[in-house]
Amino acid sequence: MCSLCGMLGAAQHWTEGAGSEGAFAGRMPATRRQERQRRAALANRILGRYGLKLADFEGQSYVLSSRTGRSEIVPDLIGMWSAAERLAGRECDPLEPGLIEALEQG
Repeated sequence: MCSLCGMLGAAQHWTEGAGSEGAFAGRMPATRRQERQRRAALANRILGRYGLKLADFEGQSYVLSSRTGRSEIVPDLIGMWSAAERLAGRECDPLEPGLIEALEQG
């Protein structure tokens, strides 16, 4: 099976829950697509430090891209980290103290 067919028929990862009440603290329930966009935006705050960017792909998977134009389709946020390390050519540690400090400072 090609990767596109496998991706389109893949089961939903547990992090991809549908919109639910209170999803955005007191606001109207978010749709599944809005939640995916929010997760991608949060991930991009971290990935930007490594020269990478994550984008939603048709609500089914994500595309992770580097500044040089290399990209990979990843099925979920769990798969994103190994792809990020391949594209960045180095370890991507979301718990790195310097990264956490930079994120806290805005």
